[in-house]
Amino acid sequence: MRVLLKEILDCTPDAAWRALASPAVFREVSGPLMSVESLETDGFPTTWSPGEHPVAMSGLGLVPLGEQMIRLNMRTTKNGVRIVHDTGNGVSGAMKAVTHWDHSMAISPDPAGTGKTLYRDQLIFSAGPATLAVWPGLWAFWQLRMLRLKALAPTWRYDLGADDPAFVAAGAAEPAESTERAAGPSERGDGLA
Repeated sequence: MRVLLKEILDCTPDAAWRALASPAVFREVSGPLMSVESLETDGFPTTWSPGEHPVAMSGLGLVPLGEQMIRLNMRTTKNGVRIVHDTGNGVSGAMKAVTHWDHSMAISPDPAGTGKTLYRDQLIFSAGPATLAVWPGLWAFWQLRMLRLKALAPTWRYDLGADDPAFVAAGAAEPAESTERAAGPSERGDGLA
């Protein structure tokens, strides 16, 4: 089955890309319906890196749903579309019922030239014979997740001084002023993932 969403987010593509690379934003858009905890030794990284990231999930933070392996790949296409691709799988509990998981999130400039972000989100999944029973719940969860993304997007910023190590190194010799202040969710301490 497939869930496909497409929206214009009220932020720049760089800010949206930074948000998608944040475990904090991932956790925030999953809540409050889904609570996600890292099973990595040092907890969630500041930003996602390609590779495997084990997590435990619970419904409303109360009902254990099992463990999931998030398996990430990040790439940029020839025409500049940036994509986060997760091909993870359920490891235990109810999460293991989903036997195929292929989730892609794509970021590109709004084609209308507004400076905003065209966000496309596609989930292809299978739960064997239970696929039709699982689809309504995942579809509803994806709709709520999109509402959270749209609500949070205007708060995302891209601060060259904080986000680009080359810029920081170049500016070490003489102070440079940033044009935008980073107001990312993790800096506010609001648990966005």
